[in-house]
Formats: sequence, C-alpha cells, structure tokens
Amino acid sequence: MLLKVAYDGTAYSGWAPQPAARTVHEAVTGAISALDPRATLLRGTSRTDAGVHADGQLAAFDASLAIPPRGWVLALNQHLPDDVCVRSARHVPVEFNPRFAARGKRYRYRVLLDRIRDPRWTNRAWRIGWPIDLERVARAARHFEGAHDFAAFRSSHDARRDTLRTMTRVAVEPGEDPRVVTVVVEGQAFLYNMVRIMVGTLFDIARGKLGEDAVLRALEGKERRLAGTTAPAHGLTLESIDVELPEGSGEPWPL
Repeated sequence: MLLKVAYDGTAYSGWAPQPAARTVHEAVTGAISALDPRATLLRGTSRTDAGVHADGQLAAFDASLAIPPRGWVLALNQHLPDDVCVRSARHVPVEFNPRFAARGKRYRYRVLLDRIRDPRWTNRAWRIGWPIDLERVARAARHFEGAHDFAAFRSSHDARRDTLRTMTRVAVEPGEDPRVVTVVVEGQAFLYNMVRIMVGTLFDIARGKLGEDAVLRALEGKERRLAGTTAPAHGLTLESIDVELPEGSGEPWPL
C-alpha cells in the first residue's frame, strides 16, 4: 500500500525514526500497527528535518489484511493525531520502495515579509522584517538551475562524497498572502539542509549581506562558508514527490 501523507512538522523531530524522539514515521507506523499488527515496516521517500512540513510525503508498507485504499485512509486517520493525515492510498506491488522510484521532488519555502509577527504564520513561514530586493532573489535563484556541485549547500553533518545534484526549477512566486513570497525548488535528489541553505543564501543576497554573485561563487568554491544562512525549518514544506509506479499499481483513493 502506498500512502500520501501530509503533516505539520512543528511538534516532530522530522520524518525518520529516531531513538527517544517523536517522529512522523512513528505516528504513522503506530496507526498502521493498530489496524494490522503484521504489516511490514513503513518505507518513506524523503527524510524531512525537524520542524519541516509536508503536503505529499510518500510511504509504502506491505499489509497482511485485504483492506481497500478507502478503508486504509479512513481508518488510519482515526488513529492519527490532528497534525498528521493520510491524504490518499493506493495498492502497489509487495516490497515496492518509493524512495528508489522517485523521479523528482518539489519543495516550497515560505517567507513572510512583515516587521510585526503574525501568529497565523508563526510555524509556517520565516518572518523577515528588513527591506528585501525580490528582483535580486529571482535573479540569483536562476543560478541554481541545472547540474551543479552543491557541496557548499549542505550541512556539516552530511558526509556524502557525491554532491552533484540537478535542479530542474528554482523560482520565486507569490504566496497565499500578499505579504508572503515563496521559493519553489524542484529536483531529483537533495543534500541535508540543502534547500534551507539555498533559501538562506538567496535572502542574504536580497538584503545585501552577500553579493549577487554569491550563488555562483559558492557553487564554484564548494565550501560551506561561501554560502549564506541556513533558513529556519518551519518555512519549508515538502510539497510533492513524483514516483515511477510499478506495473500493477492501483488507482488512488480519493482520486
């Protein structure tokens, strides 16, 4: 069964299971176990950080009960807290792992441009109260598109040697509120904290803390010190994941 899961990540230490920490994976696993104790371990697609939200996290498991997708959605949501929800479910072949079938992911980072805090956006957007040049943000964002070495745009905790990544789209768009601007980042794979460092760098450029060529310099220099601030986790949402579904997959419920 393949689930699409949405969550407010404020109260969680991220998606992935961790000892002595509350995670979204744990919450969903608990709901599945309440219905089907013999179900296999939940296989997620993206390891979102603590405080990061999701509209379209994908996770699969193998059930031992013949429950239709509609039944899984309705029953699981009865066992989940209010800040986690299964948005849809569909049948997939046994042992299907969406992590290895992902063709692309879309993240959206929200920034609230307001000198005064707004409780409605406290856990959903990074509030910036200083003057911002959004044209500089848009111009600098385009430098991220294409295939680059993103070594400068990863956390020091990420020890992976392969830091080459391809961004298919990085764009600045208006948000749901006239005071909110969003940065949309699309690519196949990402490094730890990569999107947050990209966004932090863009807004350091926007306020003049970094030069407009900072993105190019960091990509070429491959050193973390050349990039900007790591933007706060609460502004980031994993919006969607595109996966190549195997033959024999069913239709989702609801459509």
